[in-house]
Amino acid sequence: MQNQKGGYKSLIVYWLATDIYDLTVIFCNHFIDKKSRTTDQMIQAARSGKQNIVEGSLEPSVESNIKLTGVARASFGELLEDYKDYLRQNNLPMWDKNDVRVLKIRKMRINPNWSNESNKTNLSYLSYLSYLTNPESFTNLMITLCFKEGYLLDQLIRSQQDKFIKTGGFHENLFKKRITYKNNLQQ
Repeated sequence: MQNQKGGYKSLIVYWLATDIYDLTVIFCNHFIDKKSRTTDQMIQAARSGKQNIVEGSLEPSVESNIKLTGVARASFGELLEDYKDYLRQNNLPMWDKNDVRVLKIRKMRINPNWSNESNKTNLSYLSYLSYLTNPESFTNLMITLCFKEGYLLDQLIRSQQDKFIKTGGFHENLFKKRITYKNNLQQ
């Protein structure tokens, strides 16, 4: 799959969201009771975050894009709380943001266009493998990735807001085109 210029596939937040979604499914399959509502909630929060990034980027309206990116941000915030709850309920420590392990996760590069057509290997997943061995490290990995995603989504929302301020909204621009069209008819 080639990365086209623009659109959600060019966004690091999309690729990190994909990693978070995939890893959340794995986490829930290993550590959360499959019959539990928590499993459904966590997977749906991760999916919603990812899918709202996609949906927002496909919207012609900057306002809708901002709104859907905000929904994605909220979904990842909800997921973050589920991971924190898991640590608390299982008496596991949350790693400090300055812990060497957290700093290492924060420095990991997100691999856009992760699937290589020949072997379908998720390159980001390979860098996460060492954290997937036990609930403490897996949960702290996910907490760190959710914080990282939240930060990146906040930056994206600010960028979208700046674009809206500079270029206007969909309806506003459509109205300007209508006025221009009407003015050209009168000439």
